[in-house]
Amino acid sequence: MKSLAIAAIALSMATTCSCSPTKDTVSPNGKISVSVYTEHSPNKKQGQAYFSINYLEGKSKKQIFSKAGLGLCTEQQRFADNLRLVSVSPPKAVSENYKMITGKRSHCTNKGIERVYQFENENKQTLKIAFRAYNDGVVFRYLLEDVETKPTFVTTELTSYPIPDGVNRWMQTYTNDYEGFFPLATNGESKEKHIWGYPALLEPQDSLFVLITEANIQHGNSGSRLYNGDQPDQYQVRMPDEKVAFNQTFTSPWRVLIIGSLADIVESTLVTDVSEPSKVENTDWIIPGASAWIYWAHNHGSKDFQLVKAYIDLAANMHWPYNLIDWEWDVMENGGTVQDAIQYAEAKGVKPMLWYNSGTSWIGPGAPGPLDRLNSKENREKEYAQLHKMGVAGIKIDFFAVDGAEMMNYYMDLLEDAAKYKLMINFHGATIPRGWQRTYPHLMTVEAVYGSEWYNNRPILTERAAAHNATLPFTRNVIGSMDYTPGTFSDSQHPHITSHGHELALPVVFESALQHMPDRPETYYALPDEVKAFLSELPTAWDDTKLLSGYPGMDVVIARRKGDTWYIGGLNGTNESRTLSFTPVFLTGSPKTMTLIQDGTEQKSFSIKSNVQIEDSEEHISIDCLPRGGFVAIIK
Repeated sequence: MKSLAIAAIALSMATTCSCSPTKDTVSPNGKISVSVYTEHSPNKKQGQAYFSINYLEGKSKKQIFSKAGLGLCTEQQRFADNLRLVSVSPPKAVSENYKMITGKRSHCTNKGIERVYQFENENKQTLKIAFRAYNDGVVFRYLLEDVETKPTFVTTELTSYPIPDGVNRWMQTYTNDYEGFFPLATNGESKEKHIWGYPALLEPQDSLFVLITEANIQHGNSGSRLYNGDQPDQYQVRMPDEKVAFNQTFTSPWRVLIIGSLADIVESTLVTDVSEPSKVENTDWIIPGASAWIYWAHNHGSKDFQLVKAYIDLAANMHWPYNLIDWEWDVMENGGTVQDAIQYAEAKGVKPMLWYNSGTSWIGPGAPGPLDRLNSKENREKEYAQLHKMGVAGIKIDFFAVDGAEMMNYYMDLLEDAAKYKLMINFHGATIPRGWQRTYPHLMTVEAVYGSEWYNNRPILTERAAAHNATLPFTRNVIGSMDYTPGTFSDSQHPHITSHGHELALPVVFESALQHMPDRPETYYALPDEVKAFLSELPTAWDDTKLLSGYPGMDVVIARRKGDTWYIGGLNGTNESRTLSFTPVFLTGSPKTMTLIQDGTEQKSFSIKSNVQIEDSEEHISIDCLPRGGFVAIIK
């Protein structure tokens, strides 16, 4: 059905238009090619600009997009159905290597081929669109130069992605906090507003996938989302701002299409590849790690000094470097203040972090504090300086408003000032990662996910968690660290029905440079010694990542390496028993030893096997999982 729908579009284009000649942009390995062209009637020189993407798999050419729309309008200029392609630059190699402190891979490579396509409208005004083809995808962005009027405004972007009925898709209805599910669908119908958030995962051909997102938002840029309210099979890029201001020159964020197998999607670093290099020179103070976290079990726990002390003790006992003191610490009582808690943490060798309200979204009656300490630069720098003096390692900033240009500027202002005072940042109730984790490496994690804290609020996660957890590695977590707060073995307000093996696998399957451990101290203390040791020693930033198997919503097996040790996590997202398997082809050298922690005979039990010998990297390893179960394996 997918192939027929796409073929019909291609046939229609070929028989109803006269298309201008083009020069393709082709990936370094030759697998991905982008054609950029204008479609116009025979008696006209101008028309609508489009691009198409093909993927070469063996000797078979598969179409990813056909006739995807291009265009841009400002208050003074219109680049829509009036365009003529006037020039195409020679192919230029893009090549750089860079290091990441956080994320799925410490050593990254940015290698692609770029062409710039120059269009003119009927008024001889110029629009440039830069395309890059990578081995794992395509990116493009709009460039306006030397616009006469100063300032002016971008009013509309005409980028649109054609997604015919029958194409599998995992897309989230847009909300400004990105806290929703990614249900499998095969059409563009919506009971809500036909507005979709990034990232959006598609399967336009069997076993060939595309993940749509954006990257490298700079000061003055707005975030965007997708809209298909006009045509269900056309997803247009739209900005929340009616107008985006710029002075003479405008550069849009990169529109990012990660393309390939599910392994190509999961392992891709394309979002950071196309983002600005680090603006922070000295990064010695940026240290990923695990943190004890009080909110999940005790909603208002940070008001209670004695409870806060118990979580600091937990961090110390579990050898976690951090403890997050969440909202309402400014009204702490029961024997101490936040200053006392910070001093207590210092004495225990634990670095404290504090929660803040962003002051942009939830600021009315009942809004939790502290409030209004970060909004102005003067107040923000004063607060940051005090926190640094007190020994606070980082802050969690919550409840942000919609993704307009003003809000994007605020995120970057928060990050740029925090670097001066060596404060790591965690954004909550916030926008998705868009590559800032490279530009501002002290951005450790971002929520933007329907995570385990929702066990506090609504019963819906109980039934949906397993499939949701098996979808997130292919969607939200692809684009950056995700503060899901994984690994809950007891229950909060609403129960969880995932197994202990499933919960233990989450901190491996889900990447987050700050991994907040949310359960009660007594729950962790009661775990088997091998499980406690695993949680105590687990890294939170990785040297490499491999997807070993899986399909969204069904199951996933991911391997992550730190140094010479591989950590493997597997999740069963179904309500049936399931055997998960992998072949450790990534192993090199002499025989290895594996510790396997998997589901026990009951949901809340473990089966632990130590010193399992792996003689051959081609050895097939199978693990039986309970319904909604999982496992972890440590290979040294």
